[in-house]
Amino acid sequence: MDVLARLLDAPQLLALAAALGWASGIRLYAALFIAGASGFLGWVDLPAGLQVLQHPAALWASGLMVAVEFLADKVPLVDSLWDTAHTVIRIPAGAALAAAALGAEGPAVAWVAALLGGSLAATAHTAKLATRAAVNTSPEPFSNMGVSLAEDGFVVFMLWLAFAYPLWFAVALALTLVVAVVLIVVLFRFLRAVVRRLTDPTAGARPRPRKQDV
Repeated sequence: MDVLARLLDAPQLLALAAALGWASGIRLYAALFIAGASGFLGWVDLPAGLQVLQHPAALWASGLMVAVEFLADKVPLVDSLWDTAHTVIRIPAGAALAAAALGAEGPAVAWVAALLGGSLAATAHTAKLATRAAVNTSPEPFSNMGVSLAEDGFVVFMLWLAFAYPLWFAVALALTLVVAVVLIVVLFRFLRAVVRRLTDPTAGARPRPRKQDV
């Protein structure tokens, strides 16, 4: 964190707003805790709208939820239930965090930031939901745990990148969004095919060729 300036400049503020919106769709409580801890430890001066995150009570609450989500996300099927329940939480939270990051620039900027943050959270959440549902079609638990740990590390990396190197974060975020859209399209087709096979055992079966009359 030695590369960080205490005061966030404009590119860092934009990157922070986008990073919190995106990360909320995958690891909301980790995003809250990391941002709050960064401000509490003096690594960065958080925008006024986010300074509540560095309050000790907020850190204890977000830290507790980080632990709960970390465990829930490693258990097959429980992770999908957790993700489904958080559909109504992550997207509004992503919008609110992005708006809070840029709220000092005025209400118009805050509204634009909210739309950006909510859209990023929705994209990340949908890609995560589809990915974990597809992984859960496998009976072994190790692929689930591997994907979950990869998500943990990637969220931490992206938040650090937003603080330290906002321009590189913008490039990484653009690539991540492209991959997310591709995953959503491919995995939803895969899941639809799985559901079709489960509900209709004859689906996909090729009819036997008829013997032609001589």
